[in-house]
Amino acid sequence: MNAKIKWVEDQKMLGESGTGHSVVMDALDSGKGVSPMEMLLLGVGGCTSLDVLSILKKSRQDVVDFEVQVEAEREQTHPRIFHEVRVHYVIKGRKISATQVEHAIKLSTEKYCGASITVGRSGAKMKYTHEIIEL
Repeated sequence: MNAKIKWVEDQKMLGESGTGHSVVMDALDSGKGVSPMEMLLLGVGGCTSLDVLSILKKSRQDVVDFEVQVEAEREQTHPRIFHEVRVHYVIKGRKISATQVEHAIKLSTEKYCGASITVGRSGAKMKYTHEIIEL
């Protein structure tokens, strides 16, 4: 994997992934782009979303809608790392098994999702919750 970050102006940067996808980044308070720390949260949410949804589909769960909400608390002093990250899964569908959801989350967060595992190993306390909405 690789990435390239190009300075645009002020604190605004353009990040390009090795696969050619781009994202605008900037300081958290600029409103001009996603901050690098927000990118970490997006990575955690995206990584575990792909895992959990794939595992649920393979276990023949009738998922109609799926969302992951990620919130984090940061240290007050620099380097202001995350000290707690909360990941909440919202699964909507028909006859969704809570056991299957819990199993999928466990597999993702303990075995497959490199982003979650990396953030957790950096010292952040990772908390995972879920809700199932029956349709």
